[in-house]
Amino acid sequence: MSLNRRLLTDADFEEALQKGTRIRVFKDNHIVDASSVIVRFDERTVVTQASVSDLMYHKRAECEFFDLRKR
Repeated sequence: MSLNRRLLTDADFEEALQKGTRIRVFKDNHIVDASSVIVRFDERTVVTQASVSDLMYHKRAECEFFDLRKR
């Protein structure tokens, strides 16, 4: 089982980016990205990648981001 930690600040996103941890992205209470890593982010957008050709762009204001960590 994994622990979910919400990513809120730039420091949270930077830590997830540096460690390469998997994240989940929710929009309107639905999972839109289940297991990907952060490629880059800024104050408006987070770019995630699940596979070589699968890039997704998420608006920070519209989504919730959670870091998946193992217990």
